[in-house]
Amino acid sequence: MTTTTVTAKGQVVIPSRIRRHLNIKRGTRLCVVEKGQEIVLQPLTEDYFERNAGILKTKGKLTQTLLEERAKEKQAEDKKWSKS
Repeated sequence: MTTTTVTAKGQVVIPSRIRRHLNIKRGTRLCVVEKGQEIVLQPLTEDYFERNAGILKTKGKLTQTLLEERAKEKQAEDKKWSKS
């Protein structure tokens, strides 16, 4: 078990072994999740987003909404140019 100490500003140091293993570098953003009596830190890396892609099951609704919005925008643009 590895331990660390919370500073007066609420900061903690992630041990270097763990930073290297998870490829956490200066500027890496972390997701902080409270799970009961635990605090979970997850680095927001490309790998994190790839693992969580599709986690919100929209059943294609989002894609359909985006396509409809694009069609509306195109119609508005076409009307704009036809008036000119």
